[in-house]
Amino acid sequence: MPSFTVRPRHPHGRHGRAVDEPTAEAAALAYLEDFGGDPDEDDVVAVVVRDAETGREQCFRIDLATGETAPCSA
Repeated sequence: MPSFTVRPRHPHGRHGRAVDEPTAEAAALAYLEDFGGDPDEDDVVAVVVRDAETGREQCFRIDLATGETAPCSA
């Protein structure tokens, strides 16, 4: 199973955590289930997911009210 490191996007976030999930999006959701996050005013948390094998990073915004996940805006 792929391995990812997930951390909060904001600079004052906690350290990254290793998460084993089949996709980067699943890793982002698993991180929030286990470690929570600091939501913004819209009840959304942004996390950065790094693929341990390729080093590729992706940012996801997760709506804590609905569970919807989307890429972060540039």
